[in-house]
Amino acid sequence: MSPAAPPVLSVLDLVPVRSDQSSGDAIAATLALARVADEHGYRRYWLAEHHNMPAVAATNPPLLAAMVAGATGRIRVGSGGVMLPNHAPLVVAEQFALLEAAFPGRVDLGIGRAPGTDPVTSWALRHGAGGVDADAVDRFPDHVDHVIAMMSPDGAALRLATGDHVLRATPRATSVPTIWLLGSSDYSARLAASRGLPYVFAHHFSGRGTAEALALYRGHYEPSADHPEPRTFLTVNAVVAATTEEARRLALPNIRSMVALRTGQPLRASQLVEAAEADVPAPGHQPLIDDMLHRWVIGSPGEAAARITALAAEHGVDEVMVSPVAGAFAGTPADRAPAREETLRLLAGAL
Repeated sequence: MSPAAPPVLSVLDLVPVRSDQSSGDAIAATLALARVADEHGYRRYWLAEHHNMPAVAATNPPLLAAMVAGATGRIRVGSGGVMLPNHAPLVVAEQFALLEAAFPGRVDLGIGRAPGTDPVTSWALRHGAGGVDADAVDRFPDHVDHVIAMMSPDGAALRLATGDHVLRATPRATSVPTIWLLGSSDYSARLAASRGLPYVFAHHFSGRGTAEALALYRGHYEPSADHPEPRTFLTVNAVVAATTEEARRLALPNIRSMVALRTGQPLRASQLVEAAEADVPAPGHQPLIDDMLHRWVIGSPGEAAARITALAAEHGVDEVMVSPVAGAFAGTPADRAPAREETLRLLAGAL
């Protein structure tokens, strides 16, 4: 039996902000990173949605996706994902239909139902739209259906006493973005299966429950006209460098940030490598650090390629989306992320 083909690679970007960067620097670094992904054959480039986090500038996926699409020529762009309860469905439909009109055949709309932030910021996001948290989350399936309908050429009809009022995200749509449902539990897996939609489990975030969620999705999948077969891929955090030792050093700043997030410490911009090395973790945090070092793809090009190929085979996928989480050393240009760029170059070369 011939060996399985290596998986196709894609990118998930949270637009990290280092302690030596402004938000503008972080965005410039993301555009440079996207150009590297485009040049090296990565399939898609997704931007996350997070709010009120000092270490993350990805607050607005459609705006960032437009910037990335304009800075690249081939790669698909999209959201990983838009947190739909934070937004009116028509606004999301209009944003991504407009992206598709400008960059036809290159746009993905990944949709999630998590807040992507703390409870207070979540309230501020949703209260401004006239809704409440519970209502926005409970109506998530309906809102997904509304977004899909409003982006179609026929639009979505609202039944009024005076007759139907049709809502269209763009006046004359000739194509629509590909819709993906995202999740870290079995809820979105079931919903995606019932709607015949592509689905992605947040393996990079939790690392647990992936096999069960994918089995549930595949086992309950109801074919749709656009997607007769279930469609999914794997997401992983990755740091690739010339040596394993260097990769582990470059992973430290992001590991420190994740430990802070999960233990309720104050959030701050991502440390430089030297600061992260000098910051001795509390003894009780070491198991968290060890778990991330074990789950993430951290190593030399050969090691990383072998690990990603094995993960793809284990979960039965032909695409792996990497979140390049390498930090930076002191003296790195503020508007670039060389270690993140090198992660993409080395990984593409090894696969």
